[in-house]
Amino acid sequence: MAIDRYGRRLHYLRISLTDHCNLRCVYCMPDEMVFQPSAELMQDDEILTLVSVFCGLGFGKFRLTGGEPTIRANVVDLVRQIAATPGVNTLTMTTNGVLLSKMALPLAQAGLQRVNISLDTLDPAKFHTLTRWGSLDDVWSGIRAAEHAGLTPIKINAVVVRGYNETDTADLARLTLDHPWQVRFIELMPFGQNNEFQSSQLVSASEMRHFIESHVGALQPVNGGQLDGEARVFRLEQAQGDIGFISSVSAPFCHSCARARLTADGRLRLCLLREGEVDLLTPLRAGADSAELRHLALEGLWLKPWGHALAEGVIPLNREMSEIGG
Repeated sequence: MAIDRYGRRLHYLRISLTDHCNLRCVYCMPDEMVFQPSAELMQDDEILTLVSVFCGLGFGKFRLTGGEPTIRANVVDLVRQIAATPGVNTLTMTTNGVLLSKMALPLAQAGLQRVNISLDTLDPAKFHTLTRWGSLDDVWSGIRAAEHAGLTPIKINAVVVRGYNETDTADLARLTLDHPWQVRFIELMPFGQNNEFQSSQLVSASEMRHFIESHVGALQPVNGGQLDGEARVFRLEQAQGDIGFISSVSAPFCHSCARARLTADGRLRLCLLREGEVDLLTPLRAGADSAELRHLALEGLWLKPWGHALAEGVIPLNREMSEIGG
């Protein structure tokens, strides 16, 4: 069992399958993003070895992220092998949805259980501006395909960026009236080269909630206001779905954090908004066995920080969001 120095039991690993992406969202990466060579990223067998190592530490929940995970070569076969690994109880994916119209069913048949789909606006022109070249129709088709394939309950992730889509939150919230989805509004987090833009365009969760309530209707807390993972969840009257707010900046939820992250180049990142990492890929390629890798992971997990220090001006600069996987 993996426990950190604050007594939190860690059991949820987010694995970035690649730092590459087929979009260039303005809040996620620079326009001229330089990606790592594929040889420097974890190969399929290396991912499977590390998944097995973390299962041995009591991790049972795994989420596949990117960049964009669906563009990784042979991703369906990799999903099948991860799903078959003893100890993997939950296997989900965060995706931009662009390729899901073709891939949702094969991924579900391979053992993927659910998807979170990024969708920041329902306005096609704004969508293109935010993603720099994406098509809203592609994502909408992907959502429908995911539903048809049984990758449910679907969660829609909307990063809210001042000056781009803060007024679109009302239309996104209305989706829950007719669909059994959870639409989650996420505060913009500062990272790497984009940190000045991200900091200046932040819309707080409380501001989002006020705007939605003033345009759509009152929001009632779900589950007594308790967190659902990282989201605080509400519901509009007679809605089929829920609305969540992820307030990583304004009201962090570090006390309940049970997650760690494995970057595409095999570093165990202990906190999304801290730079501390443990290199697992280099020892693995040098011949470290599972026991040695477990020891390295446990040592790192024990040192997981309590949380971020954005309020003190400490911003992680060593990676862009796309290199970590969110």
